[in-house]
Amino acid sequence: MTTATTINLPWVESPFFNQELQKANLDPQLAEQVRQYAEEGFLIFDPEIDETILDAALAGVQPLYGNDLRKQDAWQTVPAVRQIATAPKIMEMLRLLYRREPIPFQTLNFPVGTQQRTHSDSIHFNSIPQRFMCGVWVALEDVRADNGPLHYYPGSHKLPFYDLIDMGLKGSEAQTVEEIYGGTYKQYEERLAEIIQAHGLKKATLNMPKGKAIIWSANLLHGGEKILTPGSTRHSQVTHYFFENCVYYTPLRSDATIDKLYVRKITNIATGHPVDNKYFDQALAYDSEGYPKRYTLPLSVRRLGRFVPKFLIKMLKR
Repeated sequence: MTTATTINLPWVESPFFNQELQKANLDPQLAEQVRQYAEEGFLIFDPEIDETILDAALAGVQPLYGNDLRKQDAWQTVPAVRQIATAPKIMEMLRLLYRREPIPFQTLNFPVGTQQRTHSDSIHFNSIPQRFMCGVWVALEDVRADNGPLHYYPGSHKLPFYDLIDMGLKGSEAQTVEEIYGGTYKQYEERLAEIIQAHGLKKATLNMPKGKAIIWSANLLHGGEKILTPGSTRHSQVTHYFFENCVYYTPLRSDATIDKLYVRKITNIATGHPVDNKYFDQALAYDSEGYPKRYTLPLSVRRLGRFVPKFLIKMLKR
């Protein structure tokens, strides 16, 4: 019999969620937060991060931007960025929402609003099993309607994950990063906009005081609004999280139909240690050169030996 404990999805995205919530015996406020996340795909809350940490992160990253409008993985050199990514209240909330140990694996810091077109994080970061990924955005200063707030589409996480092949696009051909984001990804954004219109989704924007946070589900559609006041700042930090016991990959550079999976090498920001890609608790095998940045997970048994543990090959040969 299939139950919430056997289906391999986050419980907040499981068909058994309502039954599980009734049995969870949570504090009423927590229960309402979990319900909202399940129904709408996001949760705004107070991560209770000391203001001195917020200010230290802002000051520490400021000289790292150079001519760029974002800084990736500043946690490696700015301790306060790592403190935000691993804040106890954030980690506790993610454990509650996903019932697995969260793995912060990437930070992005921004001095201004991104003005980014609507997208799903699932196209950039995905997992097997699905949907064990989320983002947490923390305001390092007040976010207003004029300095490029976030926008999002409540409930859009319940849509199917639209992979590139669903949109008639290829993601696995040899391309530079510039080619991907200048071509394939632009087409993805345009077709996603048409899907949003077809579904009649309603956009919401997020004005938020300094120190507050929003968690969004992997498949929640979101982006950045236009900056209406030229020169205004909107300092913020996004941390992306996977969860334990998954395979982590990039759909934007994958095409599973032809056996190509761009598997990610991630480091747990909380521990500083690499994280194994796991399939049913078994770590995928490394090749003779260590952990490759990119390799395929073939479907044919003939080609499996190099990449998959022997016990899986035996099972597939039965």
